[in-house]
Amino acid sequence: MKHLLKMLDLSKEEIIDVLNLADQLKYELKHSIPHPHLKGRSLGMIFQKASTRTRVSFETGMYQLGGHALFLSASDLQIGRGEPVQDTARVLSRYLDGIMIRTYKQEEVENLAEYGSIPVINGLTDFSHPCQVLADLMTIRELKGQFDDLKMCFIGDGNNMANSLIVGCLKAGMTVSAACPEGYRPDPAVLEFAKDYDCFELTDSPVKAAENADVLITDVWASMGQEGEAEKRKIAFKGYQINDEIMAAAKPDAMVQHCLPAHREEEITEKVFEAHANEIFEEAENRLHAQKAVMVKLMA
Repeated sequence: MKHLLKMLDLSKEEIIDVLNLADQLKYELKHSIPHPHLKGRSLGMIFQKASTRTRVSFETGMYQLGGHALFLSASDLQIGRGEPVQDTARVLSRYLDGIMIRTYKQEEVENLAEYGSIPVINGLTDFSHPCQVLADLMTIRELKGQFDDLKMCFIGDGNNMANSLIVGCLKAGMTVSAACPEGYRPDPAVLEFAKDYDCFELTDSPVKAAENADVLITDVWASMGQEGEAEKRKIAFKGYQINDEIMAAAKPDAMVQHCLPAHREEEITEKVFEAHANEIFEEAENRLHAQKAVMVKLMA
């Protein structure tokens, strides 16, 4: 693993390897065992999209690993004034030991990796959110003990989360169902990948998708940059909500995950969110541990 650009690039073995290290680093942190694997290393964090969890978890993670993180707002960089991403990649490669970027186009992340000479981590694009899905998988394994014989159900927009969850959960060995309305389906490249798996189902029925699910996951109906479509999307996604009806279709001990921030009473009800808040915020915490594992694998 030279970079973390998208879940499609990772093998099952690489995913499990990252998760095993994440578990170890979480244990060490909880027991105050130092792990300065990145002492003296620097991570540049480019933000073209704002964030709470991504910035805080990467910055804190680098500190705990003995390294240093630099917050690089797009408005503060020449890339925000039109400098080609390939030039930015070559310059930053001479200063830093790694780059994390949170942006819109997947192409920007791929170009950074192609033209730079240091590891690149995708902190989020419109196509993929691999760091979040590694944290999701870590949380699922923590709470369920395994991936085999588990079913993950995603309900909502076929966005970066759906794309990454479908790929990550299938590679990990889970059965996957996704309920997305017409016009808001996952990326064609992801659906092409999923064709090789008999254990994948795409439907427009949330209840059907949730049947016998062990894990239920959703995301906001309008992601960052789609605020202008919010009213249109409320109509399109009516019924695509994790609520009591959906929970009744799933297994009695089904867990719920949400990448946050959540819009209660839209994609998930207040009741369901609060009933599964411990699982959701464990998932949020695991962003820290999963990303630390990725940084150690790429930068140590």
